[in-house]
Amino acid sequence: MKKFFRSLLAKYMLIILMAIFLVQFAFIIIGTFFIGIESKFVSEDVPTATEIEEKWHKEANNLQSFSKAEISQHFAQWKKQYPDASMFWVDERGDLVETVDLKEELPQQWTAAFMAKFIKARYGGEPFTVIAFLGKDETNGFIVLELPRKEFQPPLQQASNDYALFVFMGMAVIILLFLFVSFMFFHNIRKRLLNLQASMTTRDVDGLPVQTAVKKYDEIGRLEQTFNEMIQELKEANEREKEEEQLRRELIANLSHDLRTPLTKMRAQIYSLSKENGLGEKQASIDMLEASIVDIDRLIENLMSYTLLIASRYKLEKKEVDVIRLVRECLATWYSVFEKEEFEIEVELQPFENNQWFVDPSWLGRIIDNLLQNVLRHARSGRYIQVKTESTERYDAFLFTDRGKGMQHVSNEKGAGIGLSIVDMMVKGMDLDWEISSTETGTSIKIMKYKKRV
Repeated sequence: MKKFFRSLLAKYMLIILMAIFLVQFAFIIIGTFFIGIESKFVSEDVPTATEIEEKWHKEANNLQSFSKAEISQHFAQWKKQYPDASMFWVDERGDLVETVDLKEELPQQWTAAFMAKFIKARYGGEPFTVIAFLGKDETNGFIVLELPRKEFQPPLQQASNDYALFVFMGMAVIILLFLFVSFMFFHNIRKRLLNLQASMTTRDVDGLPVQTAVKKYDEIGRLEQTFNEMIQELKEANEREKEEEQLRRELIANLSHDLRTPLTKMRAQIYSLSKENGLGEKQASIDMLEASIVDIDRLIENLMSYTLLIASRYKLEKKEVDVIRLVRECLATWYSVFEKEEFEIEVELQPFENNQWFVDPSWLGRIIDNLLQNVLRHARSGRYIQVKTESTERYDAFLFTDRGKGMQHVSNEKGAGIGLSIVDMMVKGMDLDWEISSTETGTSIKIMKYKKRV
């Protein structure tokens, strides 16, 4: 039950109930107000227009003297009963003698023509006008009573005319209040959802979304809390993965180092044996054993390099290097090896427009060594290696081509995959590019430097 009262559904139901309560309360107040108005008018026994006209004529006829004091007293009595009334007295000479709250300007001297015009203007119009002669004789002058016709309207109609604007404004305020509260309610929901969306799309330094603040424990609050818990679990999993990855790298690096030590000793012992005389047929076995140890040593070296590259611990020192000269020096160290294996060697190194590349010479040398080593170990059947330069409008490149059985062919030698992975990471690390084209008649690998990066 506590969770329900904290929910958005409960809050919106409360808004609806408050709106219904306010509307009902407003209707009760308005109804009570109009009932009170009606009771007041009924209790005062509001006279009709005919009754007022008869009473005005009767009292005017019963006046005994027509002095200003008596007429003023008569006007005061009616004014007390009808505060909105206007009255004036015109004597037998046509002079305007006495006035009370006139709403318009009247002449001081009345003529028969103006009298007819006045009666015509007031007949059936606004205000309600009663003209009565003083005394029993029409020559004594007359008195006039003017009342707004609203005095004779039904009580509810009078109240409606007087207070309709206030009732409308009150209902409008209630409706606007409901709309404002509803707007703020949904605006707050939208704001919280947008904050959650922003947290989902914003990345922390570890690449994971940032956590969001949980301020309320309703449906959205529980969603925010679940989201934060998910982020925390992802961070913990990420930390565990990093720790495990670091342990694997350290294990591989340490194992590679530890394995190379006994291999070095084994090579030394094999070398000593190979120098002894009288080995005969055993010499071939010793040579094969030494070749196997060299292969293992090469694989371990590649494994260590690959691990260091992944961990970003393989030092990169880029500088301006004459790459034509560097490639020639690397080929010179391999020339005797390929010649021993009876490879046909073609070298066509033409100068580039700019021989200076901003690279790490040891990394580029390691790339060339890996490529040549792969040719020697995996394309030996073709007995051919070509290294040449290639220049286009887009790039300068070194092209390494062999006539082996291609990468689709499964070589008896192992380790080509990790060697090419090292080449890939080193090439990209020096902002170079490379392409491989391999068929059943040979493989071509191109190391490129773009003249204008695309």
